[in-house]
Amino acid sequence: MMGWSCLVTGAGGFLGQRIICLLVEETELKEIRALDKAFRPRLREEFSKLQNKTKLTVLEGDILDEPFLKRACQDVLVVIHTSCIIDVFGVPHRESIMNVNVNGTQLLLEACVQDSVPVFIYPSALEVAGPNSYKEIIENAHERDCLENTWSAPYPHSKKLAEKAVLAANGRTLKNGDTFYTCALRPMYIYGEGSPFLTANINEALNNNGILSSVGKFSAVNPVYIGNMAWAHILALKALRDPKKALSVPGQFYYISDDTSHQRYDNLNYILSKEFSLRLDSRWNQGTGLVSLKLSNSVFTFSYKKAQRDLAYEPLYSWEEAKQKTVEWVGSLVDRHKETLKSKTQ
Repeated sequence: MMGWSCLVTGAGGFLGQRIICLLVEETELKEIRALDKAFRPRLREEFSKLQNKTKLTVLEGDILDEPFLKRACQDVLVVIHTSCIIDVFGVPHRESIMNVNVNGTQLLLEACVQDSVPVFIYPSALEVAGPNSYKEIIENAHERDCLENTWSAPYPHSKKLAEKAVLAANGRTLKNGDTFYTCALRPMYIYGEGSPFLTANINEALNNNGILSSVGKFSAVNPVYIGNMAWAHILALKALRDPKKALSVPGQFYYISDDTSHQRYDNLNYILSKEFSLRLDSRWNQGTGLVSLKLSNSVFTFSYKKAQRDLAYEPLYSWEEAKQKTVEWVGSLVDRHKETLKSKTQ
């Protein structure tokens, strides 16, 4: 694995950042290219601190810019494509979601073929599988169950189309004559330090007398910790580079969960914040948007046995470890809120 380069798109995002941290720690790389539309100054500083033996190059540009993508992919061995617009509330315009999530993915795949990048890993979404009805109970489902959403809502539809494009590209002949290998990872609801959804829920509660929105009263899900989801990408990378797994992994998708307890969405928020005196609202908030409504009120859980078998995936962090790390981070949000209130009263 010495002397090779990896491109991570969406590198400024929740998942992209953690993948880069693991790439630096777990693999011997010549260069990591971190691509996003824009990077906050603080994140640039954090990335600069990660550089040790591995060069970390920050690339700012648009995922829809073909010449930019072609330059970014030159002399790269692996692309991990996390860049997308994540939306379950129906806020961004449909055209924007479809352009970034579908067209951007297709342009990047073509850039990989033209620049002879042999490995492409795509973090897909649970919404690709559904649920199609909150009345339908899906427990410990497997990839062989062939679940597929029937929604026309832009986010799940775009992720389904993008995943299909990624898996269909597997086996293509690259410009240098080599073979293109791809796979997709479907995460459960991802939580952990830096989670945008958890941040929003906690901040909303802090501004509402410590009351957490009660969303998902009728749900049962198995969330996955961000550190374990990022780790699955490292293992997928190694598997796609392993000639012994050339017949089993390429062209496949994998559900990624861990040993986090199966529970309701609002119960997870409560467990991660109760020591700071946050509490659940007794009223039921069904959420906004069709995607949000179905996800937050469905029994929808999945097994990671296929990833365990094919990728040698085992969670890096136990539920207890993940909980402790996330609770500590929630504490920092609470402290920041207190400091803000204090400054306003001075």
